[in-house]
Amino acid sequence: MPGGYMWHVQSPETSASTVSRLPRGLPPGSKARWYLPLALLVDVLGTSVPVAVLFQGHDQPYPKATAGVAATAWVLVQALRQRYAARAIGESRGALPVLHDWLILIGVLAVVHVAADLRHGQLVSLAALLPSLVLTLACRKLTYRHLAATRRAAQGVVRVLLLGEPPAVESVAGHLAGHTNHPYVVVGVVAIGEGPLDGGLRLAARLPERRPTTAGGDTTLVLAAALELRVDVVLVAAGREMSGDRLRQLSWGLHDAGLELAVAPGLVEVAPKRLETTSAAGMALLRIAPPVRRGVQPALKTVLDRVLAVAGIVVISPLLLGIALAIKLTSRGPVFYRSERVGQGGVPFRMWKFRSMKVGADAMKAELAAENEHDGAMFKMRKDPRVTGVGRLLRRTSLDELPQLLNVAMGQMSLVGPRPPLPDEVATYSDTERRRLAVRPGMTGLWQISGRSDLSWDETVQLDLSYVDNWSFTSDVDVMARTLRAVVDGRGAY
Repeated sequence: MPGGYMWHVQSPETSASTVSRLPRGLPPGSKARWYLPLALLVDVLGTSVPVAVLFQGHDQPYPKATAGVAATAWVLVQALRQRYAARAIGESRGALPVLHDWLILIGVLAVVHVAADLRHGQLVSLAALLPSLVLTLACRKLTYRHLAATRRAAQGVVRVLLLGEPPAVESVAGHLAGHTNHPYVVVGVVAIGEGPLDGGLRLAARLPERRPTTAGGDTTLVLAAALELRVDVVLVAAGREMSGDRLRQLSWGLHDAGLELAVAPGLVEVAPKRLETTSAAGMALLRIAPPVRRGVQPALKTVLDRVLAVAGIVVISPLLLGIALAIKLTSRGPVFYRSERVGQGGVPFRMWKFRSMKVGADAMKAELAAENEHDGAMFKMRKDPRVTGVGRLLRRTSLDELPQLLNVAMGQMSLVGPRPPLPDEVATYSDTERRRLAVRPGMTGLWQISGRSDLSWDETVQLDLSYVDNWSFTSDVDVMARTLRAVVDGRGAY
């Protein structure tokens, strides 16, 4: 797709011929055909075999029949929750959706157990069903990684025809191009109006600013462009000139032709769980729930933060002592380094770390400013001359951050949250960046598990804002589980 190449699709005499030539029934984004058979095979065998073997070994009644019922129930639960749908399979590696489905399975089988008046042992039944949870999760992760790899090679993508006014189109296209964790690839644009279109986007057609008076005027041009570019979905960037009845008329034409229509309302970093579709007076509405700031979940987070921090200090005290001795014996200066950071609501606090730099490192920062390898407000160098030999190892393994458990125990930090910023960084913040201070900073977070210092400043801010606005207790559990892998990998730690 050469940058800057522009062309127009001529309007055919009628839209009927275009409609008849459009491919129908094609799944959005062709994925490997083995995803669905593998998922079904793992779910059936991963449920039926353990149930049959354990029930047979513990002399439980009807082992084979029970195995068949359990496997059927597990497949039905996931099918009803759309886990096998073409748009969903291979897309998720998270453990929480699988766990949710599995708990539903337990509930369904419990009802069957009571209704059939069976006498199966509860512990044996639970143990027999555990493999289905583990194997399904492993299968999800396998297909997710394979799909991510194919998309990095520009395969298995959803071909998108973007439609809207030039500024809105450029904004949506730029946002999609700046991320790799989605299947959408813009292959062409239908612009509304005569405004300029930059960014190397391929112009497929132009629609008039006002709705055409002829029936199917918009649909004819859009369908012709969709046919030529072989797109899977038409994505409308919300704007003044494409809404209401005009959008409805276009949706009718696209749906009659077998094409999917999606609308980008202009919202970014809003998790789907905060969105709810509703209607009023026949008008579709999109309700956005506010971020979770009060209630049981935040209270539980605070309690667990402090309890786990205190317990962690006690458990790893021998490790902390060993690190302290290594620092003391290999370099001059104190064991700990206390740095002023900005916490929730802009309140400053002293953050504890193991010292990983030479004494006087802060005074040397100004001299090294020209060597900064990070954009934005943060200062980072891969080969910072201020870092000691032991300090380099501590940073590589993130062990230098363990004393922050003291800050967590004192309520100044959380186990999971945005990166704690320096005061001079906060002084340069925009209003958008300052929103990162709406929650307590964390020892780990989306920034750490997504690449740490290898991320750009904009990516760091984006991840922090996503956490701030979409936080939930279960998301913290997921981040902590993925932190261990990030620490072992060490990518971006310097």
